[in-house]
Amino acid sequence: MANNHTEIEKRLWASADELRANSKLKSSEYSVPVLGLIFLRYADHRFTQAEKELAGKGTGRRGIGKEDYQAKGVMYLPPTARFSHLLALPEGENIG
Repeated sequence: MANNHTEIEKRLWASADELRANSKLKSSEYSVPVLGLIFLRYADHRFTQAEKELAGKGTGRRGIGKEDYQAKGVMYLPPTARFSHLLALPEGENIG
């Protein structure tokens, strides 16, 4: 992931230009799924950080669960909803 906002901004504008040039969609039609994916990427990043912090903190009686992530202020993401899982899906697969 890029370390500065200028690089991220350039990548986002280039991606938006690509969508405008290669699709017949208006920006209002593709903005919702694109913003959703940006949010999912952010949520996945936060979840991964919390997962590393929580690793090994479970006990024999109680494992790490959804509540532990929520206590850290992180949205729990089941494995099939994670960004990396969606990227690994074959082309044309329903990601909804």
